[in-house]
Amino acid sequence: MSCSIEKKVDRLNVSLTFSREQLLYDIKNYAYVESHVMSPDTEHARHMVADVGEEGNVDRVTRVLDLGVAKCREMLYPWAKMSIFNTEFNDTLQEQAQYRIDMTVPTTMSETTLSFVERYIHEFLVCRGVSDWLSITNPQKSEVWMEKANEAEREIGRSIHSRVERTRIRQHWFK
Repeated sequence: MSCSIEKKVDRLNVSLTFSREQLLYDIKNYAYVESHVMSPDTEHARHMVADVGEEGNVDRVTRVLDLGVAKCREMLYPWAKMSIFNTEFNDTLQEQAQYRIDMTVPTTMSETTLSFVERYIHEFLVCRGVSDWLSITNPQKSEVWMEKANEAEREIGRSIHSRVERTRIRQHWFK
């Protein structure tokens, strides 16, 4: 993960960069742990859970990461909206070394908020990858990881809304 910031007069241009290698490392680690807490009499299933990073299997994870990054861009729409440059889209599988989310944020945005969002995006992508893989290899554990991804998504949403929406304090009478 990295974050670069370019200061403009009335805004900040921010790029959040996520290393595919680091995302895969975390997904493989969690899958390895999940395989080792499975019942010892399910040796073949344990092997399948741990093989998330193997050739062929990683293609599915790549698709899930691509989808996850697209979803994050959509979640961050108030900051990450982009004009359409491409007039043609395709679904060809392409492994990217890095995933990047470019945003334009107000100069009042805090570094802590950006750090928070960056870490939760990483968590969201990893949990989505693990959940999807487990939905194929160990379905009963998939929901646990999907709930973790959903929690990360909610936290990202909270951080966006706390910075975008105006806070209104209701009037109340003193007694």
